[in-house]
Amino acid sequence: MATTITMPQLGETVTEGTVAQWLKKPGDSVEKYEAFVEVSTDKVNAEVPSPVTGTLREVLVQEGETVATGTPIAVIDEVGAATQSNAHGTEPTQQVANAAAAPAKPSNGSTSHAPAAAAPAPAPARPAELDIAGLEATLRLASPAVRKLAREHSIDIRALQGSGTNGRVTAHDVLTAAQMGPAAAVGQAIAVGTNFGATGAPAMPPTQAKPPAGGTSTYGEPIPGTTIPLNQARRIIAQRMVESKHTAPHAWSMVEVDVTNLWKWRQREKDKFDLETGGLKLTMLPFFIRAVVESLAAFPLMNARFTDEGIYVNKDVNIGIAIGLPTNLVVPVVKHADQLSIKGLAVASAQLIEKARKNKLGVDDLAGGTFTVNNNGSNGSIASAPIINGGQAGIVTMEAMVKRPVVTADDAIAIRSMMNVCLSLDHRVVDGYVASGFLADLKRRLEAMGPTGIL
Repeated sequence: MATTITMPQLGETVTEGTVAQWLKKPGDSVEKYEAFVEVSTDKVNAEVPSPVTGTLREVLVQEGETVATGTPIAVIDEVGAATQSNAHGTEPTQQVANAAAAPAKPSNGSTSHAPAAAAPAPAPARPAELDIAGLEATLRLASPAVRKLAREHSIDIRALQGSGTNGRVTAHDVLTAAQMGPAAAVGQAIAVGTNFGATGAPAMPPTQAKPPAGGTSTYGEPIPGTTIPLNQARRIIAQRMVESKHTAPHAWSMVEVDVTNLWKWRQREKDKFDLETGGLKLTMLPFFIRAVVESLAAFPLMNARFTDEGIYVNKDVNIGIAIGLPTNLVVPVVKHADQLSIKGLAVASAQLIEKARKNKLGVDDLAGGTFTVNNNGSNGSIASAPIINGGQAGIVTMEAMVKRPVVTADDAIAIRSMMNVCLSLDHRVVDGYVASGFLADLKRRLEAMGPTGIL
Protein backbone atom coordinates (compact mmCIF):
# COMPACT_ATOMS: atom_id res chain seq x y z
CA MET A 1 0.00 0.00 0.00
CA ALA A 2 1.36 3.37 -1.02
CA THR A 3 1.14 6.44 1.23
CA THR A 4 1.47 9.89 -0.31
CA ILE A 5 3.20 12.45 1.90
CA THR A 6 2.21 16.09 1.46
CA MET A 7 3.89 19.35 2.40
CA PRO A 8 2.84 19.98 6.01
CA GLN A 9 1.40 23.29 7.18
CA LEU A 10 3.87 24.51 9.79
CA GLY A 11 1.62 27.08 11.42
CA GLU A 12 -1.75 28.71 10.84
CA THR A 13 -0.41 31.48 8.63
CA VAL A 14 2.01 29.37 6.58
CA THR A 15 0.87 28.58 3.04
CA GLU A 16 4.01 27.07 1.49
CA GLY A 17 7.19 25.26 2.38
CA THR A 18 10.58 24.45 0.88
CA VAL A 19 12.18 21.02 0.77
CA ALA A 20 15.49 21.82 2.44
CA GLN A 21 17.02 18.33 2.50
CA TRP A 22 15.98 14.76 1.84
CA LEU A 23 17.25 12.65 4.74
CA LYS A 24 16.37 9.48 2.80
CA LYS A 25 16.69 8.62 -0.88
CA PRO A 26 14.39 6.47 -3.04
CA GLY A 27 14.79 2.83 -2.08
CA ASP A 28 15.77 3.57 1.52
CA SER A 29 13.80 2.01 4.35
CA VAL A 30 12.06 4.37 6.75
CA GLU A 31 10.57 3.57 10.13
CA LYS A 32 7.37 5.04 11.52
CA TYR A 33 8.11 8.37 13.27
CA GLU A 34 11.59 8.50 11.70
CA ALA A 35 12.44 11.82 10.06
CA PHE A 36 12.93 11.42 6.31
CA VAL A 37 12.81 15.00 5.00
CA GLU A 38 13.58 18.46 6.31
CA VAL A 39 11.31 21.30 5.24
CA SER A 40 11.59 25.00 5.92
CA THR A 41 9.47 28.11 5.81
CA ASP A 42 10.31 31.75 6.35
CA LYS A 43 9.67 31.05 10.04
CA VAL A 44 11.16 27.70 11.04
CA ASN A 45 12.95 24.55 9.91
CA ALA A 46 11.40 21.20 10.80
CA GLU A 47 12.04 17.54 10.16
CA VAL A 48 9.00 15.59 8.96
CA PRO A 49 8.51 12.14 10.50
CA SER A 50 7.14 9.27 8.45
CA PRO A 51 3.57 8.27 9.39
CA VAL A 52 4.26 4.66 8.35
CA THR A 53 7.00 2.05 8.19
CA GLY A 54 8.07 1.19 4.67
CA THR A 55 10.30 2.14 1.75
CA LEU A 56 10.63 5.57 0.17
CA ARG A 57 9.45 4.83 -3.37
CA GLU A 58 9.55 8.25 -5.01
CA VAL A 59 10.58 11.84 -4.34
CA LEU A 60 8.15 14.27 -6.01
CA VAL A 61 9.75 17.58 -5.01
CA GLN A 62 13.48 18.23 -5.27
CA GLU A 63 15.65 19.97 -2.70
CA GLY A 64 15.30 23.73 -2.87
CA GLU A 65 11.84 23.65 -4.45
CA THR A 66 9.02 25.58 -2.79
CA VAL A 67 5.46 24.25 -3.01
CA ALA A 68 2.10 25.01 -1.42
CA THR A 69 1.05 23.21 1.72
CA GLY A 70 -0.82 20.02 0.90
CA THR A 71 1.22 19.39 -2.26
CA PRO A 72 2.42 15.77 -2.58
CA ILE A 73 6.18 15.60 -1.97
CA ALA A 74 6.90 11.87 -1.67
CA VAL A 75 5.43 8.36 -1.86
CA ILE A 76 6.21 5.69 0.72
CA ASP A 77 5.37 2.03 0.16
CA GLU A 78 4.13 0.67 3.45
CA VAL A 79 5.43 -2.66 4.70
CA GLY A 80 2.91 -5.20 3.30
CA ALA A 81 3.41 -8.82 2.47
CA ALA A 82 6.98 -8.65 3.72
CA THR A 83 5.75 -8.07 7.25
CA GLN A 84 2.94 -10.65 7.23
CA SER A 85 3.40 -13.84 9.19
CA ASN A 86 4.31 -16.85 7.09
CA ALA A 87 2.40 -20.11 7.11
CA HIS A 88 4.29 -21.26 10.21
CA GLY A 89 3.44 -18.12 12.15
CA THR A 90 7.02 -16.82 12.17
CA GLU A 91 7.66 -13.16 11.41
CA PRO A 92 10.05 -12.47 8.49
CA THR A 93 12.40 -10.52 10.76
CA GLN A 94 12.63 -13.57 12.99
CA GLN A 95 13.32 -15.71 9.88
CA VAL A 96 16.20 -13.39 9.06
CA ALA A 97 17.53 -13.61 12.59
CA ASN A 98 17.27 -17.43 12.56
CA ALA A 99 18.95 -17.64 9.16
CA ALA A 100 21.74 -15.41 10.34
CA ALA A 101 22.23 -17.57 13.43
CA ALA A 102 22.37 -20.86 11.47
CA PRO A 103 25.87 -22.11 10.49
CA ALA A 104 26.72 -21.62 6.84
CA LYS A 105 27.10 -24.77 4.70
CA PRO A 106 30.32 -25.05 2.71
CA SER A 107 29.91 -24.65 -1.00
CA ASN A 108 30.58 -27.84 -3.02
CA GLY A 109 29.66 -26.50 -6.44
CA SER A 110 26.29 -28.29 -6.54
CA THR A 111 22.93 -26.68 -7.00
CA SER A 112 21.62 -25.20 -3.79
CA HIS A 113 18.65 -26.90 -2.20
CA ALA A 114 17.92 -24.16 0.35
CA PRO A 115 14.23 -23.77 1.19
CA ALA A 116 12.39 -21.41 -1.12
CA ALA A 117 10.92 -19.56 1.85
CA ALA A 118 14.32 -18.50 3.16
CA ALA A 119 14.46 -14.74 3.62
CA PRO A 120 17.23 -12.66 2.07
CA ALA A 121 20.02 -11.37 4.25
CA PRO A 122 19.10 -8.13 6.00
CA ALA A 123 20.51 -4.84 4.80
CA PRO A 124 23.28 -3.60 7.11
CA ALA A 125 21.43 -0.33 7.74
CA ARG A 126 18.31 -2.13 8.96
CA PRO A 127 19.36 -5.00 11.28
CA ALA A 128 16.72 -7.58 12.15
CA GLU A 129 16.96 -6.83 15.84
CA LEU A 130 16.00 -3.14 15.41
CA ASP A 131 13.82 -2.13 18.37
CA ILE A 132 11.02 0.05 16.99
CA ALA A 133 9.78 0.98 20.44
CA GLY A 134 13.30 2.01 21.37
CA LEU A 135 13.54 4.09 18.20
CA GLU A 136 10.31 5.94 19.01
CA ALA A 137 11.55 6.59 22.55
CA THR A 138 14.80 7.96 21.13
CA LEU A 139 12.95 10.29 18.78
CA ARG A 140 11.00 11.68 21.73
CA LEU A 141 14.23 12.53 23.55
CA ALA A 142 14.82 15.66 21.47
CA SER A 143 13.19 18.02 19.02
CA PRO A 144 13.87 17.67 15.26
CA ALA A 145 16.24 20.65 15.37
CA VAL A 146 18.23 19.10 18.23
CA ARG A 147 18.36 15.72 16.47
CA LYS A 148 19.71 17.46 13.37
CA LEU A 149 22.34 19.25 15.45
CA ALA A 150 23.31 15.92 17.00
CA ARG A 151 23.75 14.38 13.54
CA GLU A 152 25.92 17.29 12.44
CA HIS A 153 28.21 16.72 15.43
CA SER A 154 28.01 12.89 15.29
CA ILE A 155 26.47 12.80 18.77
CA ASP A 156 24.32 9.88 19.95
CA ILE A 157 21.52 11.61 21.87
CA ARG A 158 20.75 8.36 23.69
CA ALA A 159 24.04 8.72 25.56
CA LEU A 160 23.20 12.22 26.80
CA GLN A 161 21.42 13.19 30.00
CA GLY A 162 18.91 15.82 28.90
CA SER A 163 18.65 19.03 30.89
CA GLY A 164 15.27 20.00 29.41
CA THR A 165 11.74 19.32 30.56
CA ASN A 166 11.11 15.64 31.30
CA GLY A 167 14.73 14.86 30.49
CA ARG A 168 14.61 16.07 26.88
CA VAL A 169 17.96 16.70 25.24
CA THR A 170 18.55 20.36 24.34
CA ALA A 171 20.85 22.02 21.83
CA HIS A 172 23.04 23.11 24.73
CA ASP A 173 23.43 19.47 25.80
CA VAL A 174 24.53 18.48 22.30
CA LEU A 175 27.01 21.36 21.91
CA THR A 176 28.43 20.66 25.38
CA ALA A 177 28.96 17.01 24.49
CA ALA A 178 30.64 18.00 21.22
CA GLN A 179 33.01 20.32 23.05
CA MET A 180 33.92 17.68 25.63
CA GLY A 181 35.12 15.09 23.14
CA PRO A 182 34.68 11.30 23.32
CA ALA A 183 36.59 10.52 26.53
CA ALA A 184 35.21 13.44 28.49
CA ALA A 185 31.70 12.69 27.26
CA VAL A 186 31.88 9.19 28.72
CA GLY A 187 32.95 10.74 32.02
CA GLN A 188 30.03 13.14 31.83
CA ALA A 189 27.68 10.23 31.21
CA ILE A 190 29.00 8.52 34.34
CA ALA A 191 28.61 11.70 36.38
CA VAL A 192 24.97 12.15 35.42
CA GLY A 193 24.07 8.51 35.96
CA THR A 194 24.04 6.89 32.52
CA ASN A 195 22.74 3.32 32.71
CA PHE A 196 25.69 0.91 32.65
CA GLY A 197 25.53 -2.81 32.03
CA ALA A 198 26.86 -5.61 34.18
CA THR A 199 30.24 -5.47 32.46
CA GLY A 200 30.68 -1.82 33.35
CA ALA A 201 30.38 -0.74 29.70
CA PRO A 202 27.80 1.87 28.76
CA ALA A 203 24.43 0.45 27.78
CA MET A 204 24.41 2.98 24.92
CA PRO A 205 27.29 3.77 22.59
CA PRO A 206 29.59 6.49 23.97
CA THR A 207 29.24 9.96 22.55
CA GLN A 208 31.42 10.54 19.52
CA ALA A 209 32.55 14.02 18.58
CA LYS A 210 33.89 13.92 15.04
CA PRO A 211 34.42 17.03 12.94
CA PRO A 212 31.48 17.14 10.52
CA ALA A 213 32.25 17.67 6.87
CA GLY A 214 32.02 21.17 5.52
CA GLY A 215 34.21 23.47 7.56
CA THR A 216 33.12 22.99 11.17
CA SER A 217 35.46 21.79 13.88
CA THR A 218 34.76 19.36 16.72
CA TYR A 219 33.86 22.36 18.86
CA GLY A 220 31.34 23.73 16.39
CA GLU A 221 33.63 26.62 15.47
CA PRO A 222 34.56 27.70 11.92
CA ILE A 223 37.78 26.20 10.57
CA PRO A 224 39.97 28.72 8.69
CA GLY A 225 40.44 27.86 5.02
CA THR A 226 37.21 25.87 4.69
CA THR A 227 33.69 26.59 3.48
CA ILE A 228 30.71 25.99 5.76
CA PRO A 229 27.71 24.83 3.70
CA LEU A 230 24.63 27.02 4.06
CA ASN A 231 21.74 25.35 5.84
CA GLN A 232 18.22 26.40 4.93
CA ALA A 233 17.81 28.63 7.97
CA ARG A 234 20.96 30.59 7.09
CA ARG A 235 19.84 30.87 3.46
CA ILE A 236 16.48 32.31 4.52
CA ILE A 237 18.10 34.75 6.96
CA ALA A 238 20.47 35.94 4.22
CA GLN A 239 17.61 36.32 1.76
CA ARG A 240 15.44 38.28 4.22
CA MET A 241 18.28 40.60 5.22
CA VAL A 242 19.15 41.39 1.60
CA GLU A 243 15.48 41.95 0.78
CA SER A 244 15.11 44.33 3.72
CA LYS A 245 18.18 46.40 2.81
CA HIS A 246 17.27 46.53 -0.89
CA THR A 247 13.58 47.24 -0.32
CA ALA A 248 13.47 49.55 2.69
CA PRO A 249 15.65 52.69 2.66
CA HIS A 250 17.27 52.46 6.07
CA ALA A 251 17.94 55.52 8.21
CA TRP A 252 19.53 55.52 11.66
CA SER A 253 19.49 57.60 14.82
CA MET A 254 20.69 57.32 18.43
CA VAL A 255 20.03 58.91 21.81
CA GLU A 256 21.87 58.65 25.12
CA VAL A 257 19.75 57.65 28.11
CA ASP A 258 20.44 57.97 31.84
CA VAL A 259 19.11 54.70 33.30
CA THR A 260 20.55 55.14 36.81
CA ASN A 261 17.16 55.19 38.55
CA LEU A 262 15.82 52.39 36.35
CA TRP A 263 18.79 50.22 37.26
CA LYS A 264 18.19 50.88 40.96
CA TRP A 265 14.54 49.87 40.55
CA ARG A 266 15.50 46.65 38.81
CA GLN A 267 18.07 45.87 41.54
CA ARG A 268 15.45 46.41 44.24
CA GLU A 269 12.89 44.12 42.56
CA LYS A 270 15.00 41.29 41.13
CA ASP A 271 15.21 39.00 44.19
CA LYS A 272 11.49 39.30 44.92
CA PHE A 273 10.70 38.64 41.26
CA ASP A 274 12.92 35.55 41.30
CA LEU A 275 10.99 34.09 44.24
CA GLU A 276 7.55 34.97 42.86
CA THR A 277 8.18 33.47 39.42
CA GLY A 278 10.05 30.33 40.44
CA GLY A 279 13.49 31.35 39.27
CA LEU A 280 12.93 33.70 36.32
CA LYS A 281 15.52 36.47 36.14
CA LEU A 282 14.44 40.10 36.00
CA THR A 283 16.53 41.91 33.40
CA MET A 284 16.37 45.41 31.93
CA LEU A 285 14.57 44.09 28.84
CA PRO A 286 10.94 44.15 30.11
CA PHE A 287 11.37 47.72 31.40
CA PHE A 288 12.69 48.70 28.00
CA ILE A 289 9.85 46.95 26.14
CA ARG A 290 7.27 48.69 28.34
CA ALA A 291 8.75 52.08 27.50
CA VAL A 292 8.84 51.14 23.80
CA VAL A 293 5.14 50.19 23.64
CA GLU A 294 4.17 53.42 25.41
CA SER A 295 6.20 55.42 22.87
CA LEU A 296 4.61 53.44 20.00
CA ALA A 297 1.21 54.55 21.31
CA ALA A 298 2.41 58.15 21.17
CA PHE A 299 3.93 57.67 17.69
CA PRO A 300 1.70 55.08 15.94
CA LEU A 301 3.50 55.51 12.60
CA MET A 302 6.41 53.61 14.14
CA ASN A 303 4.04 50.65 14.50
CA ALA A 304 3.15 50.64 10.80
CA ARG A 305 4.28 49.04 7.56
CA PHE A 306 4.64 50.12 3.94
CA THR A 307 2.29 48.60 1.35
CA ASP A 308 1.61 49.32 -2.32
CA GLU A 309 -1.78 50.77 -1.33
CA GLY A 310 -0.35 52.99 1.40
CA ILE A 311 1.02 52.95 4.93
CA TYR A 312 -0.88 50.48 7.08
CA VAL A 313 -0.94 51.35 10.78
CA ASN A 314 -1.13 48.18 12.85
CA LYS A 315 -3.90 47.86 15.40
CA ASP A 316 -2.02 45.38 17.57
CA VAL A 317 1.31 46.04 19.24
CA ASN A 318 3.33 42.83 18.93
CA ILE A 319 6.96 43.21 19.94
CA GLY A 320 9.57 40.94 18.38
CA ILE A 321 12.65 40.14 20.46
CA ALA A 322 15.76 39.50 18.38
CA ILE A 323 17.67 36.52 19.83
CA GLY A 324 21.01 35.35 18.51
CA LEU A 325 21.69 31.60 18.76
CA PRO A 326 24.95 29.75 17.97
CA THR A 327 23.81 28.86 14.44
CA ASN A 328 20.69 30.93 13.92
CA LEU A 329 18.80 34.16 14.53
CA VAL A 330 15.18 34.11 15.69
CA VAL A 331 12.69 36.84 16.55
CA PRO A 332 9.91 35.45 18.77
CA VAL A 333 7.01 37.80 19.38
CA VAL A 334 5.33 39.04 22.57
CA LYS A 335 1.73 39.38 21.41
CA HIS A 336 -0.35 42.38 22.59
CA ALA A 337 2.63 43.73 24.52
CA ASP A 338 0.79 47.00 25.19
CA GLN A 339 -1.67 45.09 27.38
CA LEU A 340 1.02 43.62 29.66
CA SER A 341 2.57 45.07 32.79
CA ILE A 342 6.33 45.12 33.27
CA LYS A 343 6.03 41.88 35.23
CA GLY A 344 3.90 40.34 32.47
CA LEU A 345 6.44 41.39 29.86
CA ALA A 346 9.24 39.94 31.98
CA VAL A 347 7.54 36.56 32.22
CA ALA A 348 6.52 36.49 28.54
CA SER A 349 9.95 37.49 27.23
CA ALA A 350 11.79 35.11 29.58
CA GLN A 351 9.64 32.21 28.42
CA LEU A 352 10.26 33.01 24.75
CA ILE A 353 14.00 33.36 25.28
CA GLU A 354 14.10 30.02 27.11
CA LYS A 355 12.14 28.33 24.33
CA ALA A 356 14.49 29.82 21.74
CA ARG A 357 17.56 28.51 23.53
CA LYS A 358 16.00 25.05 23.75
CA ASN A 359 14.84 25.10 20.11
CA LYS A 360 11.22 24.79 21.19
CA LEU A 361 9.76 27.83 19.43
CA GLY A 362 6.66 27.16 17.38
CA VAL A 363 5.63 28.93 14.21
CA ASP A 364 3.03 31.01 16.06
CA ASP A 365 5.73 32.19 18.49
CA LEU A 366 7.51 33.79 15.53
CA ALA A 367 4.54 35.27 13.68
CA GLY A 368 2.79 38.63 13.80
CA GLY A 369 5.54 41.02 14.92
CA THR A 370 4.90 44.72 14.29
CA PHE A 371 8.07 46.24 15.82
CA THR A 372 11.35 44.72 17.02
CA VAL A 373 13.56 45.23 20.08
CA ASN A 374 17.17 44.05 20.10
CA ASN A 375 19.29 43.74 23.25
CA ASN A 376 22.72 44.23 21.71
CA GLY A 377 24.07 45.49 25.01
CA SER A 378 24.13 41.96 26.41
CA ASN A 379 27.28 41.41 24.34
CA GLY A 380 28.87 44.73 25.29
CA SER A 381 27.87 46.69 22.20
CA ILE A 382 27.58 50.44 22.75
CA ALA A 383 26.15 51.37 19.32
CA SER A 384 24.70 49.41 16.39
CA ALA A 385 22.66 49.85 13.21
CA PRO A 386 20.46 46.75 12.94
CA ILE A 387 18.63 45.68 9.79
CA ILE A 388 14.87 46.18 9.93
CA ASN A 389 12.70 43.09 10.12
CA GLY A 390 10.76 42.93 6.84
CA GLY A 391 7.26 44.39 7.00
CA GLN A 392 8.03 46.67 9.95
CA ALA A 393 8.86 50.36 10.24
CA GLY A 394 11.73 50.05 12.67
CA ILE A 395 13.93 48.16 15.11
CA VAL A 396 15.33 49.67 18.30
CA THR A 397 18.31 48.47 20.32
CA MET A 398 19.25 48.76 23.96
CA GLU A 399 23.03 48.94 24.15
CA ALA A 400 25.38 48.19 27.02
CA MET A 401 24.89 50.13 30.23
CA VAL A 402 28.13 51.81 31.33
CA LYS A 403 28.98 53.96 34.32
CA ARG A 404 30.73 57.23 33.58
CA PRO A 405 30.98 60.83 34.78
CA VAL A 406 28.15 63.02 33.47
CA VAL A 407 27.45 66.72 33.77
CA THR A 408 24.06 67.01 35.50
CA ALA A 409 21.37 69.67 35.11
CA ASP A 410 22.87 71.76 37.93
CA ASP A 411 26.31 71.69 36.28
CA ALA A 412 27.66 69.18 38.77
CA ILE A 413 29.58 66.05 37.78
CA ALA A 414 28.15 62.69 38.88
CA ILE A 415 28.72 59.02 38.14
CA ARG A 416 25.65 57.83 36.23
CA SER A 417 24.58 54.62 34.48
CA MET A 418 24.28 55.52 30.81
CA MET A 419 22.92 53.53 27.86
CA ASN A 420 22.71 54.31 24.15
CA VAL A 421 19.42 53.55 22.38
CA CYS A 422 19.69 53.12 18.60
CA LEU A 423 16.90 53.11 16.01
CA SER A 424 16.89 51.87 12.41
CA LEU A 425 13.81 53.01 10.49
CA ASP A 426 12.12 52.49 7.14
CA HIS A 427 12.29 55.94 5.54
CA ARG A 428 9.33 55.07 3.31
CA VAL A 429 7.11 54.96 6.39
CA VAL A 430 8.51 57.65 8.66
CA ASP A 431 10.79 60.65 8.31
CA GLY A 432 13.43 61.92 10.68
CA TYR A 433 10.99 64.19 12.48
CA VAL A 434 8.78 61.29 13.60
CA ALA A 435 11.73 59.00 14.31
CA SER A 436 13.57 61.55 16.44
CA GLY A 437 10.33 62.34 18.25
CA PHE A 438 9.86 58.65 19.02
CA LEU A 439 13.42 58.34 20.35
CA ALA A 440 13.08 61.49 22.48
CA ASP A 441 9.83 60.16 23.93
CA LEU A 442 11.44 56.78 24.64
CA LYS A 443 14.38 58.49 26.37
CA ARG A 444 12.01 60.52 28.55
CA ARG A 445 10.03 57.44 29.60
CA LEU A 446 13.13 55.39 30.43
CA GLU A 447 14.64 58.18 32.51
CA ALA A 448 11.34 58.62 34.38
CA MET A 449 11.30 54.95 35.47
CA GLY A 450 12.35 54.14 39.05
CA PRO A 451 13.86 54.04 41.53
CA THR A 452 10.48 53.01 42.95
CA GLY A 453 7.35 51.74 41.26
CA ILE A 454 5.09 48.75 40.74
CA LEU A 455 5.97 45.99 38.30
